[in-house]
Amino acid sequence: MRPEKGARQGPGRERQNIGASRGARHSGLRGYFTLHLSMSIQSLGRLVRSPFATLMTAAVIGIALALPTGLHVLLDNLQRAGGDWDGAAQVSLFLKPHVDEDRALALADRLRQRGDILSVHYISPDQALEEFQSQSGFGEVLESLSQNPLPGVLVLQPRLATDKPDRAEILMTNLERLPEVELAQLDMQWLKRLFAILDTVERGVMIVAILLGVAVLLIVGNTIRLAIENRRDEILITKLIGATNAFIRRPFLYYGIWYGLFGGLLALILVDTSIILLQEPVARLTGLYGSNYRLGLLDLELSATVIGGGILLGLLGSWIAVGRHLSRIEPR
Repeated sequence: MRPEKGARQGPGRERQNIGASRGARHSGLRGYFTLHLSMSIQSLGRLVRSPFATLMTAAVIGIALALPTGLHVLLDNLQRAGGDWDGAAQVSLFLKPHVDEDRALALADRLRQRGDILSVHYISPDQALEEFQSQSGFGEVLESLSQNPLPGVLVLQPRLATDKPDRAEILMTNLERLPEVELAQLDMQWLKRLFAILDTVERGVMIVAILLGVAVLLIVGNTIRLAIENRRDEILITKLIGATNAFIRRPFLYYGIWYGLFGGLLALILVDTSIILLQEPVARLTGLYGSNYRLGLLDLELSATVIGGGILLGLLGSWIAVGRHLSRIEPR
């Protein structure tokens, strides 16, 4: 007898249907990725066949990306170098009169173990008196005193790369509570000016990055517009034979991706080359201030951000240009 229509199939037939469904799904995904890979390679081939125009566009994008990236790297180096400056914000701890030199040195060793303090320098009362005599012009008056009125001082340098003015003030307050400390002083005004300058520069870098990002969008959009106009007849013929806008749009989107990738790589080369050229004069300059600081190159995270940002801007610029100009090309 024939099985009734709609009768339940055996487990073997169900497994075959499930296997066929998975195979069709995997085949569809494989075809999808194969199509995109083919389109990306074809679009790259078109760009390679016109190397001068491609290089010019990528160079403009690279310079636009390199400017804010270079400013960001210089600002980051400036913030990290702040901890090495002799003129950085210093906390002065004036010790109580009964604190002798051994106890002061022991306190200095304890403070050096803190993560928020970069360095500690002890100035003995005799050293403070000698320095005051040489710089104040009251040497004869001080020599007439029966005893040294100046206390011992611990000069601390906070880590400016991580501290903010409010944190430095909290640090000073905590240190003033130490039993050996009579008074703590911090040049808060200098520190506030420093971070105000750094914050202003950082915001300026952000504004420049936004403006140049818009410039990259315009550059890529104009380049894609010209590419669409140059292939106008080809687009018309393709639409006549039934191609969809999504199919026609795809290679132009890959143009934007490739332009963004080339521009990002060129920006990395420009920034790293500039830093290498500046390392020697900066090393000489910092050496005059007793520091051995050297400019750091781009790290992996920032490099990936620049390349990813270039690709994203290229894709977005091409998407806007294609969506605006492709719809105007229709067969009559």
